[in-house]
Amino acid sequence: MKGINKLFWWFGMPVALLAPVLPGVAAAQLPVTATQQASPVAMAYSSPAVAQLPVVATQYASPVAMAYSSPVVAQLPVVATQHTPAAAQHTTSAAAQRLPTPAQVAWQQAGFGVVFHYDLHVFDGKPYNQTANRITPVPDYNIFNPSQLNTDQWISTAKAAGAKFAILTVTHETGFALYQSDVNPYCLKAVKWKDGKGDIVADFIRSCRKYGIQPGLYIGIRWNALMGVHDFKVQGTDSVFRQQRQQHYNRMCEGMVKELCTRYGPLFEIWFDGGASDLQDDAPDVLSVVEKYQPNCLFYWSEQRSDARWGGSESGTVSYPCWSSFPYPSMLTRKYPAIAANHFQLAKTGDPNGRYWLPTMADAPLRGYNGRHEWFWEPNDEAHIYPLADLVKMYYHSVGRNATLLLGLTPDTAGLLPAPDVARLQAFGATIRERFEAPVQTSPSLRLSFPEKKQVNQVTISEDITQGERIRQYTLQAKVNGRWKDLYQGTAVGNMRIITFPAVQATALQLQVQESTNTPLIRSFSAYNISGEPIEN
Repeated sequence: MKGINKLFWWFGMPVALLAPVLPGVAAAQLPVTATQQASPVAMAYSSPAVAQLPVVATQYASPVAMAYSSPVVAQLPVVATQHTPAAAQHTTSAAAQRLPTPAQVAWQQAGFGVVFHYDLHVFDGKPYNQTANRITPVPDYNIFNPSQLNTDQWISTAKAAGAKFAILTVTHETGFALYQSDVNPYCLKAVKWKDGKGDIVADFIRSCRKYGIQPGLYIGIRWNALMGVHDFKVQGTDSVFRQQRQQHYNRMCEGMVKELCTRYGPLFEIWFDGGASDLQDDAPDVLSVVEKYQPNCLFYWSEQRSDARWGGSESGTVSYPCWSSFPYPSMLTRKYPAIAANHFQLAKTGDPNGRYWLPTMADAPLRGYNGRHEWFWEPNDEAHIYPLADLVKMYYHSVGRNATLLLGLTPDTAGLLPAPDVARLQAFGATIRERFEAPVQTSPSLRLSFPEKKQVNQVTISEDITQGERIRQYTLQAKVNGRWKDLYQGTAVGNMRIITFPAVQATALQLQVQESTNTPLIRSFSAYNISGEPIEN
């Protein structure tokens, strides 16, 4: 069946489109062993009963951990040399804390990624309205007709901007899927574009691999306007009919996730918008599918597990300090209301003594400037592209504060990133490279010594996060005219801390660590002499 005939199943026609119910992962009920094994992704998360147990992790050398690192430290090894600085005056006791999995390390060290939002309503000529789009089906899905679609243009632009990974919205609030699904008839099989044979997911992932960008997929199952699903729940008053449709929807979602996990090779990240609901709440069992078929990806997120956390706003920035550790295993505010208190302040800062490793995502749409906040393309919206200076500041206040920046990009009705967006992204990438590609000196230690006086006005510091975040308080000092001068005092370092200061002529720089949970392990300490406007810390 093709076209609209394939959609009648939802309204009562008995069409058998779904695969059998996907079984849960029986191993999820097994306890976590005391020592973390070679595949921390597979063992770090278990059933809720054992999720409270601390995991004692041994150090692992992960080839994936540095594969996607930012240009700032791309030339540095993963495992740092252990240093025992005299400056570390005392250590503090910290609660048993999970260490990051290789997938989390790779995601944090990537530093910067992009997400492409594309859906039917891009083509309707109307401003995006989230509330309406969640409850109103698109009248004619054949409006989808990107005449010049070119995912190479998307991904080459992302690469020029400095992104290390890219995510595509496979489904969003309309429920329409951008690939050839065998379980969801509301997909590219149903449209006239490319005679119903298009597969944008395949095109997207092929382009990612061509340009050396790690691919990820965003799967929106929380809302589905066509099928009457709101907040995971099929709407309706007839309890038997609604329950049968709910089960059908759940199996369809599980089938889609299996298709996406098994057809396109390894995925860097799988993102369920708004999380994936609890199985006890009669929701699709997507976590077991991902753990079975994509065990090495970053999973974001469900009520049972989250490998990262939202940074508390869609401004592309986080507060300082921003710790990777967190007191709760997910961002489920219904269960953990403290997360949402004070405008999500806990999400923005984390908790240095939190027992769960949930590094921070700082997301923002490129077209989010000056009162607008657009994740999807709209006509005549170029004035709301963030200025270059704002994007650079965003980078410093996300990547430079131990978060991963995720910038939203918006292909247009032709299937291309608009020229103004491309130009701004290229300029952004060039500026970041100019500021970080040529350090005065780099070392995996707490001190930098120069053979002669050097002018410096910026440093980057990275801990070896495979062993957690150990530094709790430090002072950055410069040796000027034979005497140590304090430049900056800080707390969190984590994957990346960028610090700027008035230029000094120095023969050495050092970190005086006043407080740490263990011997500090520095992956990189780099000094720069940059031009351009300084960014406040």
